Amino acid sequence: MSIETEQATATRSSPKFKSLRWWMLALFLLGITINYITRNSLGILAPELKVSLNMSTEQYSWVVAAFQLAYTLFQPLCGWLIDVIGLKTGFMICAILWALVCMLHAGAGSWVQLALLRFFMGGAEAAATPANARAIADWFPKKERPVAAGWAGVGFSVGAMLAPPVIVVTHLTLGWQGAFLFSGALGLVWVVLWWRFYHAPQQHPNLSQQELDLIREDNEPDLPKLAFFTSLGRLCRDKKFYGIAIPAFLAEPAWAVFSFWVPLYLATERGMDLKQIALFAWLPFLAADIGSVASGYLTKLYRKWFGFRRINSVIASSVTGAFLMLSLTLVAVTKDPLLAIALISVGGFGHQVISCMLSALVVESFDKNQMATVNGMRGSCAWIASFLFSLLIGAVSDTIGFGPLFVAMGFFDLIGALFLIALLAERGAKKR
Repeated sequence: MSIETEQATATRSSPKFKSLRWWMLALFLLGITINYITRNSLGILAPELKVSLNMSTEQYSWVVAAFQLAYTLFQPLCGWLIDVIGLKTGFMICAILWALVCMLHAGAGSWVQLALLRFFMGGAEAAATPANARAIADWFPKKERPVAAGWAGVGFSVGAMLAPPVIVVTHLTLGWQGAFLFSGALGLVWVVLWWRFYHAPQQHPNLSQQELDLIREDNEPDLPKLAFFTSLGRLCRDKKFYGIAIPAFLAEPAWAVFSFWVPLYLATERGMDLKQIALFAWLPFLAADIGSVASGYLTKLYRKWFGFRRINSVIASSVTGAFLMLSLTLVAVTKDPLLAIALISVGGFGHQVISCMLSALVVESFDKNQMATVNGMRGSCAWIASFLFSLLIGAVSDTIGFGPLFVAMGFFDLIGALFLIALLAERGAKKR
């Protein structure tokens, strides 16, 4: 037993917080929120950066793709690192790196320099997705994990929701360079809070024994930690992984468009200036926040009303989100820009239901000591699609517009839902 664990055990008789697991989730979500403010700063500033750095739409797509490529490549490695050295230290190292690289964006003088910085930032921010699964696995019993996954998704969409007003106000005050410096500095402030207040459950001095027992009540025993390539090899032979990875691959292009391309779409096809973009671009992420929270409670409704088992209730919630994504097909035909934003917002709600439930399926289906690695691999599969779709947008949007791309995104998730049902649904089983 470590000294930290002994000290935590000695002080557990007088905890300072009730329901500490939710406070720890809130601290993690604050970091994810800032992560998404730094990440989405590029998309918000895209119209300005295209002028200042003399970028074409295709060159901008390569800047976006550089981030997505690094995010794709590094998610499994970041996940494995977190599984091996722990959530606190692993996530903190990555947060320091992404905050510093974000601040270096202020010195970019060309689209190539910006693309290189985005690549390094994407590699560091790749820790967010695997860390999300590990935080839920460490702090919540299985029966609470779908709801916790829903709330965890809020951090991703709150950051994206706050990014337009925060970045635009900072840009109007300090310029685009100041916007990057400010958002990076926010990340460093959070690192201090994380280092000071976050501890693993067994080491936390403010966690009661009663709550620790609750967290552990239906957890599986820890399995030995595996070498990186051994872990990946086992994962690639597991059918359950493909039941999660393929739907993630088909879902992620929509989130990439919301994060990196909607501001440019509103500027080029809907004629909005930067202030108008700040006024409306956050709405899909507000809807995504609501979808995140609703997703976990939706699983409870499916269990209560239809008697679904826990896995099947999560799948049913994801399928519900897939049908909501059909709203994106109507964006291509509407002439009203406000209706287009409303339809994109419905898609944001649906996407985040799917995303949170895929995270819930990871924590439902795999051992705790694998979860960050599994979610990292799931994220890599998703971001391969994101990377390719961004390059496609850059190549064709100036010619055919965004309409056909929205139609395609509307149907991707229904295809993903078929794989979920085929590979993961439990058949002929009683509710549990």
